[in-house]
Amino acid sequence: MAQVKVLGGILLGAAVVISSFALFTVTEREKAVMFQLGEIVKTDFEPGLHVQTPFVNNVRKFDARIQTLDADPERYLTGEKKNLIVDSFVKWRIKDVSNYYTATGGDAMRANLRLSQITKDGLRAEFAKRTIKEAVSGERLEIMNIITAQANEQAEAFGIEIVD
Repeated sequence: MAQVKVLGGILLGAAVVISSFALFTVTEREKAVMFQLGEIVKTDFEPGLHVQTPFVNNVRKFDARIQTLDADPERYLTGEKKNLIVDSFVKWRIKDVSNYYTATGGDAMRANLRLSQITKDGLRAEFAKRTIKEAVSGERLEIMNIITAQANEQAEAFGIEIVD
């Protein structure tokens, strides 16, 4: 009888250990990617408890909340060749987790670097078309809308959506 209890305890312990490797959770503020031997298998996980094959699949989670890129102030030349110091920021989030992982390796710093370059190029082009007066007072909202639209088109390839 004692041997049956010991064997039952060992089997129960093994079941708990295996199930801890087989179960994972995804919260509302996360996006997850499931890999099978290094290849992306599934990306559209709803929040909750999910099952994976232990030791064959692994899951990587990413922050799905809005991220902020606060760029350092940069000098841009206006159409009249005057310097303008611009401080910019970008609010973004992961839209397609598969593209995001493929393009950035899941690294938020790499995503920020790419978005920073896209934003700087857009700002440089838009300020070169305008005078200081137009850029500072009159067309600021128009510049922001144009840059947001252009950045969204380019960032879509990275699986990123520009919010603001």
